[in-house]
Amino acid sequence: MSNGETKTDVILIGAGIMSATLGTLLKELVPEWQITVFEKLDNAGEESSNEWNNAGTGHAALCELNYTVEKPDGSIDISKAIQINEQFQLSMQFWSYLVNSKRISNPQDFIMPLPHMSMVQGEQDVSFLKKRFEAMSNNPLFQGMEFSDDPAKLMEWIPLIIQDRLSNDPIAATKIDNGTDVNFGALTRILFDHLKSKNVDIKYKHSVDKLKRTSDGAWELKVRNGSGNIERHTAKFVFIGGGGGSLHLLQKSGIPEGRHIGGFPVSGIFMVCNNPDVVAQHHAKVYGKAKVGAPPMSVPHLDTRFIENKKSLLFGPFAGFSPKFLKTGSMFDLVTSVKPNNLVTMLSAGAKNMSLTKYLIEQVMLSKEKRMEELREFIPNAKSEDWDLVVAGQRVQVIKDTPAGKGTLQFGTEVISAADGSIAALLGASPGASTAVHVMLEVVKKCFPQHVKEWEPKIKEMIPSYGVSLMQNPELLQEVHAATGEALGLREKGLVYS
Repeated sequence: MSNGETKTDVILIGAGIMSATLGTLLKELVPEWQITVFEKLDNAGEESSNEWNNAGTGHAALCELNYTVEKPDGSIDISKAIQINEQFQLSMQFWSYLVNSKRISNPQDFIMPLPHMSMVQGEQDVSFLKKRFEAMSNNPLFQGMEFSDDPAKLMEWIPLIIQDRLSNDPIAATKIDNGTDVNFGALTRILFDHLKSKNVDIKYKHSVDKLKRTSDGAWELKVRNGSGNIERHTAKFVFIGGGGGSLHLLQKSGIPEGRHIGGFPVSGIFMVCNNPDVVAQHHAKVYGKAKVGAPPMSVPHLDTRFIENKKSLLFGPFAGFSPKFLKTGSMFDLVTSVKPNNLVTMLSAGAKNMSLTKYLIEQVMLSKEKRMEELREFIPNAKSEDWDLVVAGQRVQVIKDTPAGKGTLQFGTEVISAADGSIAALLGASPGASTAVHVMLEVVKKCFPQHVKEWEPKIKEMIPSYGVSLMQNPELLQEVHAATGEALGLREKGLVYS
């Protein structure tokens, strides 16, 4: 049974952090536009954005070693770290604007101050970390970073990791106090509550079956509602923000930009500490170095998290494999994503990534005790009974043809949009949620070029560093840090986020 057609200005598919961010930006820029959201689950932020499916690191490149690369001459390239830090600052400014303008309240429900640390073992990695520290600490974006290889100082910083350590391997860490833990699930729900108050029509238990162009250039969506009935909705602009589910919808749109693109799913497993005494002994996000052959999203890290207003301790991620593109997806997702136009791309990726496939199979086969052994590289005296396994979200890595060759696996976030800007899809994974504001501003620029000039003053009011490099403007950087620290309540032991 089909209902009549409903027209709206903007359709957002998927009630995750990306749609929440784009919807909130558009409501500030053009409050009169009508927005409809379709989410197949019964609440917002239940898939990739959910706090149990997402590492919650405010990705500012303070601790993630895979964003800083050692070049053949031994120098450290920090350009990617700079880029990601600047992008995260945009998110912080936008959230601060929303708090200051009373659009949302209680920032401590979604963001908490937390030191970000990198820790390495062995002479070679200690030497790398020291060079990285020297390259980064001279940069205004990473001011306040400390380095130590002194066991007494490390015991002060990370007692849980240092105590009972028998190995005589050299060990070193960097620490920066103005890192954050972000509960993206909570933030997504807060933003959707705000959008609801602005008359955005949010339809849960609605899944988009098909989408096609109409003769006047709009998009018509065939949507199945919770009762199984078909509804038809049209809009001038569609954003596909369905996490791993975006690839299938992009393919259904038929836009040429969606050809020759595939996806490879990787699932994650975390260990969660159930012993409050152990949880109390650690207060930081500590990132290590990925093992040889491991994908970048498998960097081991021991994280203090704030979930449901409670301090938690998580370790992981261990990579897993499932052919599903979403946690709630289908076992046929991977197979049905292979089309004639991306078959060669996918086969090339398979041939190139045999080591990744082997790594994932080994990870899937790990027993809990084997996982405990990896945890003990971080916490030497970890007891198996103190830790439970939790399956995290699915991430779908983009596979596309690049100048580097056919079927190149991309680690990052990609926006694919039609030439006329009428539809855009978000694909990819980390640093995803942390850079949502930057990514959605890119969507705005690509898809609404005719409005960008008139919207720019409002964008700059919300995000003072929009279009400006904070690294090259240390005064603005100081102002932004002080303002976001104040608005988001990032004060701890007298420290202001600065």
